[in-house]
Amino acid sequence: MRVLVSGSTGLVGRALLREFEDEGHTVVRLVRRPALHPGECAWDPEKGTIDEASLEGFDAVVHLAGENIASGRWTAARKARIRDSRVKGTALLSGALATCAKKPEVLVSASAIGYYANRGEEEVNEDSPPGMGFLAEVCQNWEAAAQAARLAGIRVVHPRIGIVLSDQGGALAKMLPPFRLGLGGPFGAGRNYMSWVALDDLAGIVRFAIAHKNLSGPVNAVSPRPVSNFEFSRTLAKVLRRPAWLSVPAPLVRVGLGEMGQALLLDGAKILPGRLTENGYSFQYPDLESALRSLI
Repeated sequence: MRVLVSGSTGLVGRALLREFEDEGHTVVRLVRRPALHPGECAWDPEKGTIDEASLEGFDAVVHLAGENIASGRWTAARKARIRDSRVKGTALLSGALATCAKKPEVLVSASAIGYYANRGEEEVNEDSPPGMGFLAEVCQNWEAAAQAARLAGIRVVHPRIGIVLSDQGGALAKMLPPFRLGLGGPFGAGRNYMSWVALDDLAGIVRFAIAHKNLSGPVNAVSPRPVSNFEFSRTLAKVLRRPAWLSVPAPLVRVGLGEMGQALLLDGAKILPGRLTENGYSFQYPDLESALRSLI
């Protein structure tokens, strides 16, 4: 295949590029600077510009670009960047793809489990309604921004991505140093659910979505076995052979990290990968302990 990828320098993008190249596909990166060689296409989501002519003739497009939601406290300016980088970027790309003479068959346009917000013990699948709050609102608008591609007849898949586990970055990489020192533990009471996915599985899910023509719309990109924050902490400590008796009080999280801390560390949802299971996706790492042992 000939595949276009945005967000190719991120954790997920790098892993996906390796997979595509290992399989012999031609990968072109969508970059936010002038394209320097045939393996790149130029765009600038902030200015609303994209090289439309270079978008012709792709078999699939994978859109992963977006501002990091965990890079600092959510000030009004940062929240605007988080929202605009996703919504405006997706609208720009999907609108340009819709005008192509030879359109891609499929657009895999990332979304996130923030769509569901905080759901307690409720089991959530793709048919569940959205939650409330900033992330839920962003995710709804993010998915809606691909409407131009849908109306143009392009199959659009939205993997709602969970907490990505990798030793190369993301949440796990930030957790490892304190846990290795025996200073790890849950946030607050630890009852909030963590719907996670191993990086290798996430790359596999994207490739699965491209290959399976009956898949469209939202697809929960999470392991079939979500765990509580307490269980996650206990399992990580077990794999590292360290204690996990410390916990971070919820008020301290709220004071230190504000709205971001509440949404990312204290809230949670028990999300199940209904559409992946129905369509026969086989997880490499369905349970947390096997995933952590492989990574660590």
